[in-house]
Formats: sequence, structure tokens, C-alpha cells
Amino acid sequence: MTKHELPHEWPQTARGGRAEAIYRSIFEAVVEHRLPPGAKLAEEQLGAIFRASRTIVRSALQDLAHDHIVTIERHRGAFVSAPTIADAHDVFFSRKVLEAAIAREAAQRIRPADVAHLRRMLEEEKEALWRGDRQKAIRRSGDFHIAVAAICGEGALTQFLRSLISRSSLVIALYGRGPASECGHDEHVAFLDALAAGDGERAAAAMSEHLDHIVADLALVVRADDPIDLAEILTV
Repeated sequence: MTKHELPHEWPQTARGGRAEAIYRSIFEAVVEHRLPPGAKLAEEQLGAIFRASRTIVRSALQDLAHDHIVTIERHRGAFVSAPTIADAHDVFFSRKVLEAAIAREAAQRIRPADVAHLRRMLEEEKEALWRGDRQKAIRRSGDFHIAVAAICGEGALTQFLRSLISRSSLVIALYGRGPASECGHDEHVAFLDALAAGDGERAAAAMSEHLDHIVADLALVVRADDPIDLAEILTV
């Protein structure tokens, strides 16, 4: 997958056309940890980067704010959302509750074709990790979690998980200390083995343990902001 090739599990709130392209570029940069929490997203600068009007840029930013990726502050503008320590705990607690329930349901619904698809995703994740391609590994990890949820259908739970995973990426970008924060590949494999066996309780326990390991690797202290070059990060 190239830098600007889009995965199939994008949030559904973005409008079409240029606004959607801007939305996806910013979303991708955040999820891949290229655009850090707290980064200023100036409408004028984004308009120059994407050769779009401020109206179109503002539309994209509003959609990103709807999905909790961006925070828009009156008289200050838009910033990549910077979750607090309390937010971090809330996000991962919500994921534990939601993904354990999804695991139990998915174990009852999963088909051989689903297992094969998920194993291919994990092979891509493993390959990216082996190559040291952190951005792709992060993306495939999030895609894996969402694909498991999609086995249960494209309802509210799957949409909610998309939002939580986006917010998790922000948390990890701000507080992550090392590879354990990026979703352990071996834990994904163990979780999928439980799903494939139709063992919902074992899958739910594996997912809860997996998310606990991510939280344990977070350094939940205030971080200093580093300067960024927005144009270099988002130039298309």
C-alpha cells in the first residue's frame, strides 16, 4: 500500500470530492503518527497545500472534528486532538468493553473466508514489521481490529470502534513508549486462533489482555510538543 492509497475501512462522515481527499490525507497522517496531537491545522496553509478553497478545507476539518480527530477552538482554529491522560484511560476502557463483546459475537459468525482474509491481513502486518515500515504496520493493525468488527455487520458498534481506534492512535502517538503500544502481532495471531476455533470467551479474554498490554506500555505523563512541518507531512 502506497503512502496515499486508501484502506477500505475509512470513517463514513467525510463528504465527497476535495473535502474528502483532505479529510483522508489528514486522517491517514494522524493514524500513521506522522501528524502529532496538538498540531495546528491552519486553514490558509491547508488550502495552499491541497489547492482548495477555505470553504472546502473548513468542511474537511468539521468532519474530522465530528470523528474526534481534530479539535476546533473558537478564535484559535483547528488542531489535531490531544487526548488527556483521563481520555486515554476512557478510550481503552471503552475498547475493552466493546471489543470483548465483538469477539464473542464474531466467534459465532466467523466463516472460513473471514479467517483467511484476517490471516492475510496479519501476514501484511508481519511483513511491515519485519521491514520496519511502522506506518503500514500501524494501519494494518487498526484495519485488523475493524475487520473483526465488520464480521458482525456494519452497524453502530463497528462505526463506534472506528472512532475509538482513531482516538487510540492519538493516545499512542502522545504517550506510547515502544513497540508494545503498536498492537503486538503475536497477540493478534492468538486472538484470531481463538476466533477461528469459535471460542468466543477465549477470544474476548485474549483481546482484553492485548489491550491491557498496550495501556501498560503507555507513559501517561504530559509530553512536550515538537515542531512540525505541515507542508512536508501533507504534501500530495
